[in-house]
Amino acid sequence: MKRLFDIFVSSITLLIFLPFGIIISLLIILESRGGAFYIQQRIGRYGKSFGLFKFRTMRKDADKAGKLTVGMRDQRITKIGYFLRKSKLDEFPQFLNVLIGQMSIVGPRPEVQEYVDHYTTEQKEILSVRPGITDYASLEYFNENRLLGQSDDPQRTYIEEIMPAKIKLNKKYLERPTVGHDIQIMWKTFLKIIR
Repeated sequence: MKRLFDIFVSSITLLIFLPFGIIISLLIILESRGGAFYIQQRIGRYGKSFGLFKFRTMRKDADKAGKLTVGMRDQRITKIGYFLRKSKLDEFPQFLNVLIGQMSIVGPRPEVQEYVDHYTTEQKEILSVRPGITDYASLEYFNENRLLGQSDDPQRTYIEEIMPAKIKLNKKYLERPTVGHDIQIMWKTFLKIIR
C-alpha cells in the first residue's frame, strides 16, 4: 500500500512540477557552469548505494571542499541555489528516486557512506526501510545548516550530536511506517516550508 501511495503521489507531483522544473533548470544553467542536476551517492535500504537526484545549488565540483554545507551563506552556493535550498525546491527531483523505487516520500533521510560508517549496529536499523524525502528529523533540523554554521567544528558536531539525534527521531518513524503516518509527516513538512 505504501509503495502504491508513493508511486501515485510522485507521479502527480512530477507532472504538476514539470513546467517549474524546466524554468529552474534553465536558471541554474544560466547562472553557473555545469548541469541543472546534482547526483550524489547515498546509502539506501539494506545499505545499498544509489544516486540521489537534486537540483544543483552549488558551483561545479564544490563538494570536493567537503560534504557538509555550513550556514546558508556558504560561498559555494549560487544565488538561485540559495533560494532553492531555503524553499526546499532543490529536493523535488528526488520524486524521481521515489518512482524508481530507491526512496519513499517519507522515511529516514539517506546519508553518504562517510557518515553511515559511523553508525552503530543499533543505528543501522534505520537502513531496513527505504530512505525518504522527508521525515521527523527533517522537520526538527529544518535549519541544520545554520546550526553547523555556529559550530567551531561542524564535522564533529554533525557526527557526535546532530546525526545521533536524527537517527533517534527516525526510529520513532519505524514504529509506525504507515500511509496514514506518512500523510501526517507530509502535511507537517508542507506547513514548515510555507512558514
